[in-house]
Amino acid sequence: MGQDPASAYDDHDTYDGDDDEETEGKPVLESVAEDDRFGTITVRLDTGLGEVTVEGDAVPRVELYREEGTETDDHTPVGTRDGDRLTLTVDGEEAVISPSKGRLTRRSFAVDVRYADRSWRLVPDSIPGSRLLRGEEHVGDFSSDGDGQVLAEWREGVGPEALDAALGYALAAAFGTGAQPMWMLAMEAVGDMLPG
Repeated sequence: MGQDPASAYDDHDTYDGDDDEETEGKPVLESVAEDDRFGTITVRLDTGLGEVTVEGDAVPRVELYREEGTETDDHTPVGTRDGDRLTLTVDGEEAVISPSKGRLTRRSFAVDVRYADRSWRLVPDSIPGSRLLRGEEHVGDFSSDGDGQVLAEWREGVGPEALDAALGYALAAAFGTGAQPMWMLAMEAVGDMLPG
């Protein structure tokens, strides 16, 4: 399979940005992952501007950014789950991105992408991780805490493509991965409604 999760972050270098690269007091986070299948992949997350860029010698360049003036949400690294306020491009060509609203089920945190007559979905399947589907096929597993660092583990016998990697890294960095089980999300929602 992929890297051992316990040691995988040893292959990442993180760049927290200079003072002049901060927007609204939020740093630009850049990490470099050594992917088992696709080599060096650079992920740049600017939470202030709401921008994610993924690039590498073996993958297409993917950019995701939110519109200026969008009301931001602190729980989402890119700042919003409103697909109408987000633009996603693959090597400069626009793709369609549709994040779900993120409510009481893990599936409600899914992010869907359509590009070149194909579809992808990143959806939580555990507390820390999310699986990447290309069509109906489970091609890999991703984890990211919203800090720009992304860990990918590819499934054996599936044959992930460069575009799978670029989109998976971008979506994981932009939206984070994983979600609590439904009963925990429901308890948190009830707790938020109680006074006090």
